[in-house]
Amino acid sequence: MRKLTYFVACSIDGFIGDPDGDASSMYKFVTEEFLEFLKAEYPETVSAEGRRHLGFEGLANRRFDTVIQGRGSYQIGLDAGLPSPYGHLRELVASRSIGTSPHPNVEIVHDDVAGRVRELKAEDGALGIWLCGGSGIAGELIEEIDELVIKTYPEVYGSGMPMFGSGFALTEFTLDAVRVFDNGVIVRWYSRKR
Repeated sequence: MRKLTYFVACSIDGFIGDPDGDASSMYKFVTEEFLEFLKAEYPETVSAEGRRHLGFEGLANRRFDTVIQGRGSYQIGLDAGLPSPYGHLRELVASRSIGTSPHPNVEIVHDDVAGRVRELKAEDGALGIWLCGGSGIAGELIEEIDELVIKTYPEVYGSGMPMFGSGFALTEFTLDAVRVFDNGVIVRWYSRKR
């Protein structure tokens, strides 16, 4: 069975963006060392536009062949004129407000997102599913998340968009690995405790 991985960037205090969802303050931590890590381990998590800019175009997907994101995360690409921001992956967008897909590579999931994720997880394949964000869809899919890969940037927001936009639900994960970068970024890998 394929796994759903929430691969996400956050502040020290667990916010993936400011109160409006903007996380651009974290960009300054994407140094050469961190880019080499992404290139080697998670090249598919860089947008198609970013891949062209960074020379990642020819790199094979290493971990994921599918990405799912909420409307807010997808809107960032739409606003930049990118209706298929991750064209090198199968793209799904959870949205009740987008009627039809603006791009043939993007599947709009209007309801039962968890059911659709369970279908994806049951498919044959060696690569997994990347939950790109945001907060609302992560909260909705908490029971389906098998792995967390949290990129923590050395900033404190104080308030903002939490990693999981949901009510209280204690969910346990096991710490599998930690990597610390020279710029203060910490990446932690957790697996779901079942």
